[in-house]
Amino acid sequence: MAKKTMVSYLAEELESQLADYEVGLDWDRKNHSVEIIFRLFAENPAKLQLDDAEGVTSEEDVIEFEDGILLVDPKKSKYDPKDYLAVYPYEGKKGLRQGELDALVSYLQEVLDEGMSDLLDFLNSPDEGDEIFELKWDREVFREIVAEKTKKAQDYLPYPSY
Repeated sequence: MAKKTMVSYLAEELESQLADYEVGLDWDRKNHSVEIIFRLFAENPAKLQLDDAEGVTSEEDVIEFEDGILLVDPKKSKYDPKDYLAVYPYEGKKGLRQGELDALVSYLQEVLDEGMSDLLDFLNSPDEGDEIFELKWDREVFREIVAEKTKKAQDYLPYPSY
């Protein structure tokens, strides 16, 4: 049986823990990065005119919101942190500790659950004054979850060789 890598482990965990959401992985070998892409879908009952990040206006019946988290090798990856909800470094070929990946999936579940609720509130209460919808990633909360999860799972899962 092949040893699990950080990418294979992450793919399994995302599939089993976040089955209620549309989540995918994009491993960019050339850029030494792994992007976790997730989408939220919600009905737009008031047919609100919404502008996305690129300024495209939509009045669709169902709104699709997409964001991502990028895992990077700080020495090799090129990226713009403004393009992601969060950017998290891994340690080159050594990869990430299993507890860090567990924390990532666990906290992402919280962020998506809260985000889904916030998105529905945003769409169903247009008079509340919120002009922008965005997911919230609290680095401090995430750091605490990482500290807790890595107490139990300190083994590193390597960055995959190809």
